Amino acid sequence: MPEGLKTLTRYTIEEEHRHPGSSGEFSALVNVVATATKIVANQVTRGAIAGSLGTMSEPDNLPPTVHRRLDAITNDIVVAETQWTGHLSALLSEQMPKVRAVPRTHRRGKYLLAFDALDGSSNIDVNLPVGTIFSVLRAPEELLAEDAREPAPLDFLQPGTEQVCAGFTLYGPATMLVLTTGDGVDGFTLDREIGAFVLTHPRMRIPEDTSGFAINAANDRFWERPVRRYVHECLDGVNGPRGRYFNMRWVASLVADTFHILTRGGVYLYPRDTRPPARAGRVSLLYGANPIAFIVEQAGGAAITGSERVLELKPEDVHQRVPLIFGSRNEVERIERYHREPDEGPSFDRSLFGTRSLFRPGGH
Repeated sequence: MPEGLKTLTRYTIEEEHRHPGSSGEFSALVNVVATATKIVANQVTRGAIAGSLGTMSEPDNLPPTVHRRLDAITNDIVVAETQWTGHLSALLSEQMPKVRAVPRTHRRGKYLLAFDALDGSSNIDVNLPVGTIFSVLRAPEELLAEDAREPAPLDFLQPGTEQVCAGFTLYGPATMLVLTTGDGVDGFTLDREIGAFVLTHPRMRIPEDTSGFAINAANDRFWERPVRRYVHECLDGVNGPRGRYFNMRWVASLVADTFHILTRGGVYLYPRDTRPPARAGRVSLLYGANPIAFIVEQAGGAAITGSERVLELKPEDVHQRVPLIFGSRNEVERIERYHREPDEGPSFDRSLFGTRSLFRPGGH
């Protein structure tokens, strides 16, 4: 390890020392989650090999399944590495239809863990970046009493402002861990020579202004007018109302686009749309939008659903999905203003190809 770099273990211990009376449980939990993501990183680098290996026992002693998908394998890794530690009372994930209580055979702790073990798993086949997203909440007091009840979905239905920690791991050319505990955002790189995450991106900040945005342009016809207005103004470039050129990109990996915005700035849009069946949004709130919004805000950016701050939403269901727009603060605030005035602004051409479109009706 290069001289002067700080490991995640040292980082979390030093953070504990800044808070007299800390039990050490939280820093231990962070390191346990980091260990789980290192194991996931190893599986991801094996790609299709890991996704089609032999048989593995399903949770709850169900019969083994052959050719398990990699997202199911990684989900089991996170569960297996975290539920025995004594730091958690329950877990929630993309892959589990119900809240999973820590077994009575293990000591239950004062935290809840919500996670997506393999965000962007559809990218595995084409070898694009994927990642793990996680959020830590405090367990209600009644889960910690001697006569504690069983954990329930209601325990996880806390607004994002109640998160005590959020982070994601990006499995790309390097394995990166990005973390916030409510006091800024720090980025760590996995040093495979020593098997530890080391601090490489301290105090990450998102520039307030940007000339880049990420959106799936193929869904243009389904967007609501405020989003179409914003995107078309950007595409009009130097001749449009924004007076400058913008770049557009879309990786279809939330963690990859988030890391890009954290390091270079930009705006990510996965907005509400009108595709059937009608749904309010496509990004999971508890283990997607909330942890990403927490990180983004702590890095100086903003995160909204369109007209609402993500972190202030009161969850209604553990697998609730919402629209998600986040990134450089000034651009996000502009998009929020457009949602407050949906009928304002000049008329604009619906086609992404504008006046150059081969499909634009003649005479217009």
